[in-house]
Amino acid sequence: MKLKELRIGDLVARRPVIQGGMGVGVSLSGLAAAVAREGGIGVISAAQPGFKEPDFATNTMEANLRALRKYIKDAKAQAEGGIIGVNIMVAMNHYEDFVRCSVESGADLIISGAGLPVDLPKYVEGSKVKIAPIVSPPKAAKVLLKMWDKHYHRTADFIVIEGPKAGGHLGYSPEEVAEYDATGYDEKIKEIMDIVSEYEEKYSHKIPVIFGGGVFDRKDIDHYMDLGCDGVQMATRFVTTYECDVDEKFKKAYLEAKKEDVAIVKSPVGMPGRAIRNDFIKAREQEREDIKKCYGCLKKCDMGSIPYCITAALVRAANGDVDNALVFCGENVWRLDRMMSVKELMEELCD
Repeated sequence: MKLKELRIGDLVARRPVIQGGMGVGVSLSGLAAAVAREGGIGVISAAQPGFKEPDFATNTMEANLRALRKYIKDAKAQAEGGIIGVNIMVAMNHYEDFVRCSVESGADLIISGAGLPVDLPKYVEGSKVKIAPIVSPPKAAKVLLKMWDKHYHRTADFIVIEGPKAGGHLGYSPEEVAEYDATGYDEKIKEIMDIVSEYEEKYSHKIPVIFGGGVFDRKDIDHYMDLGCDGVQMATRFVTTYECDVDEKFKKAYLEAKKEDVAIVKSPVGMPGRAIRNDFIKAREQEREDIKKCYGCLKKCDMGSIPYCITAALVRAANGDVDNALVFCGENVWRLDRMMSVKELMEELCD
């Protein structure tokens, strides 16, 4: 049975799959456009998109905005009318600049997490751009929707719930991850849906709820749709597609990862994250990296005490130096066994 379409206001995705934003350099215009062409929602990551620009090291912010603008326009041109979004972390410096750049460059929607995007409505005011917070515990959804209602007299266009099996930075403590591994997360999803329904009633419009984190196959999609979700967000499976923008060695690291290689690591910004426990991560557990430059990427980052520079580590990963890098991944990365096209993957998941 084919899945129902995903409607976000006047945007319609014929397949209810959002490709998760992956930085640095993993989901740019190539992957996002390919997903959008296949009826899903393609998402560009705003985490250091300018890392390949010649002046990235000396003029980081300008390089990032220039690259983000280019990737959004390229993706829109290639998407054949499909939907293109941008994932922007609240934890980044110059958050407002990235949001405004995305709006001006023609993005259809913005998904924002790694903190509560309290002022996001202000930055998109006057545009048609749809906005969604990424929330993890129900409390985050309750607080954020209440603040948008109180201060901006509006609500979310859709909600992305990120569960504890997601890759990259997590909105949970390591203890919570272990607890939900044992008990499951379905009840929390239902709690968030109940919170969302209050604002649907108040604002008299549908607020689609999307679940991401450990979604791997059609069985998982059916499960979350049966719970009442309107769609899913997936990231890890899109890495091993031909169209993914990242270096081939990065994709190979995913294909070669074993279950025991997947670990919860401590990010330099103090948040837990899920990544491949490679030689670099093992070494950082013993001694700090010699950090020679700060890229000013995150608000809460002390160059003098962090174990390694997260920008440098993620850029090395994107460029293929995967043994000497931070390689974020989802919990199910070890289940990947081959490369495929985005078209093949979307047909497997949805049709």
